[in-house]
Amino acid sequence: MRFKGKTALISGAGRNIGKAIALAFAGEGADVILVARTADDVEKVAQECIGMGVQALPIAADAGKHEDVERVVQQGLQRFGKVDVLISVVGLRPHRPFWQFSYDEWQQVFNVNVHSTFFFAKALAPGMIEQRSGSIVALGGMSSVTAMRPGIGAVAASKHGLYGLIKAMAVDLGPYRIRANLIAVGNIDTERRNPEWYLPGEEPKPEHQHLALRRDGYPQEIANAALFLASDEASYITGDRIACSGGRYPGM
Repeated sequence: MRFKGKTALISGAGRNIGKAIALAFAGEGADVILVARTADDVEKVAQECIGMGVQALPIAADAGKHEDVERVVQQGLQRFGKVDVLISVVGLRPHRPFWQFSYDEWQQVFNVNVHSTFFFAKALAPGMIEQRSGSIVALGGMSSVTAMRPGIGAVAASKHGLYGLIKAMAVDLGPYRIRANLIAVGNIDTERRNPEWYLPGEEPKPEHQHLALRRDGYPQEIANAALFLASDEASYITGDRIACSGGRYPGM
């Protein structure tokens, strides 16, 4: 087991990709701190993890609020004493022209898509620095590298910012043997709580002709990438990204 004796904090762990990542880390022996806005969702995932023989701490919180994040980290450190891995999954993807956003709506997208990773990493960095080890993995989406469709201004701007943050974290934390990387996620077969956010043709199934593999990805495939980047197998990879997109934009 690659993560036996380690603790992973996973935001957005109540459903879909976040749930798959939580179960994947539990399956590799990690104790897990699971964060989601909906208590019922994250508690159910925690019970599945406990059934796999690890410890799990479910916490309902809004990752876009630094007060909530500070509370989560405090509770997690009280329970486990350390956090070795941060997986930042939470994200918002509203699709509409940028000028149609209110200031508060625009800020909320940035709070969740960028600031949440900053909040968690800021709170966890002192402990990781002290132990001189750690790995941070954020999910950025293909909007972190391109903005080739209409209506994704808020998503693209925030996800580009997230990738810049990850690269800066890698430079700042590298001397302490702490790595930071990003997964650029493509079309994944998940349950969508807000279908109105997606463009026609993306709901319920996207067109696959633009994908080299001609299919959606699955949450477990993103979980596999997160496991790799967080593990010692990726010990010389930092400040970088892996595109899990089925070959959507080869070469980008």
